Amino acid sequence: MVGARRRSIITGLAFLMFMGIVVYFRLWAIDYNISSDDTELLRRQFDLANKEAMDESAEWRLMYDKEVDRATKCLEELKAIKESSQKVQEDSDVYHKLEMLQKENAILVAKVETLKRELEAEKLKWDSQYIN
Repeated sequence: MVGARRRSIITGLAFLMFMGIVVYFRLWAIDYNISSDDTELLRRQFDLANKEAMDESAEWRLMYDKEVDRATKCLEELKAIKESSQKVQEDSDVYHKLEMLQKENAILVAKVETLKRELEAEKLKWDSQYIN
């Protein structure tokens, strides 16, 4: 009895599996027919989406190129400003050094004049000693 019951259960399961496979293949055949009819439509939609993606990519690339050009110009201007600022700083340093040298020169000229006067005074002293 147990053996007959097992056989009937196994036979029922086999029959249900067979029916499931038949239903699956039938659904697959229906889906395949629909899919083959829609292949051209899907291809057109894909081509359209691909073209839109390419256009959008081109737009982004153009915007990127514009920003790169703008950034490059800004960088060049910044370098020019830094160089001119550095040149102004160097000019300012040179002007400051020139002023210091002029002051030092004026001091040295005054010392030379003082030394000349002292020399003249010493000459007069020596001359007056030899004459007497």
